[in-house]
Amino acid sequence: MMGWGGVYTVSMSVPSQESQSVHLADAELPLVTSGLPGIGGVLKSEPADFIVEEIPAYPPEESGEFLFAWVEKTGLSAEQLTSHLARHLGIAHQDVGQAGMKDRQAVTRQLISVPARCAGALAAFEHDQIRVLETHRHRHKLRTGHLKGNRFIILVRDVTPHAAERGQAIGDELTRRGVPNYFGEQRFGRDNETLQLGFDLLRGVKQPGDIPRARRKFLLRLALSAAQSALFNQALADRIRAGALLTVQVGDVMQVVASHGLFVAEDLACEQPRFDAHEIVPTGPIFGPKMVAARSEPGAREARLLDEFQLTADVFAQYGKLTLGTRRAYVTYPGDLQVAAEGHDLRLQFTLPAGCYATVLLAEFMKAGGAKA
Repeated sequence: MMGWGGVYTVSMSVPSQESQSVHLADAELPLVTSGLPGIGGVLKSEPADFIVEEIPAYPPEESGEFLFAWVEKTGLSAEQLTSHLARHLGIAHQDVGQAGMKDRQAVTRQLISVPARCAGALAAFEHDQIRVLETHRHRHKLRTGHLKGNRFIILVRDVTPHAAERGQAIGDELTRRGVPNYFGEQRFGRDNETLQLGFDLLRGVKQPGDIPRARRKFLLRLALSAAQSALFNQALADRIRAGALLTVQVGDVMQVVASHGLFVAEDLACEQPRFDAHEIVPTGPIFGPKMVAARSEPGAREARLLDEFQLTADVFAQYGKLTLGTRRAYVTYPGDLQVAAEGHDLRLQFTLPAGCYATVLLAEFMKAGGAKA
């Protein structure tokens, strides 16, 4: 059960000179609907309160050396799903492909891939918390990120009086203005241990060899990504505090919503109406050597952020493909957002693009504490 009643928070502060590592302390991540009263309530009293359905990036081709299986899991993590399938099918964990890591305390429906030779064993697979709904052939293994987005159906229990009206007002505002595209708390590990490891690696406090060999490849990627994500969250929070989230600035790296193409903003009279129409959005830094750098004042702010955390741009190059760098939209727009009262509860339905977090949107509705970054 997850109770909400404060503010959405990020746990990160400037590292001390003495320790040469990152110390974590609560700081607020600003919300864009802070002027509207929230709905309160409780999340995930039971897995069926939180339903997630993947929106695949492409349909299976009905031929090839892999099986795409549409599966439903209840109350299991992505790692547990992989482990159960690999053990039953007699294959290595890495032979089970997933497009995205889905919540544990939820009912999730998603595609997984396994070698086609597993067809017979998969047809015989039985597990109390996993159902194989259908299978199809495909030429390629399912890779991380191979999805358009996710569809959510979420029941928020024990909401405040007038929650339906409050929820509708918040939903209207988020549909119009968009949702801050923060990374969610699950990105950073329990008690921010993954995040701490990521900064320790970037600053040379720890080396990859300090991670146990059995989990080194997995944790190295996860920890470095957590550090990049936390820096992005800080950049986004700073932008909101400056009152500049909905304003295009000269030097911003903009993303075309339809194509994801990037360009640097120069003509504000041209670009601001496109942003207002949800055609383009400003982006923030996922630091690394391949990242397209912002210019002018936005670029200077990103450089100052690295200085604050005693990092330099070149430290990301030492980990090669694990920290190549990119840009991430500062704003995302929920699709088909619906709010409906169910007795003392409120049901929310919406879709989000791949890589966006439902917990971030829920924080806007619930004016919530508990999410750490």
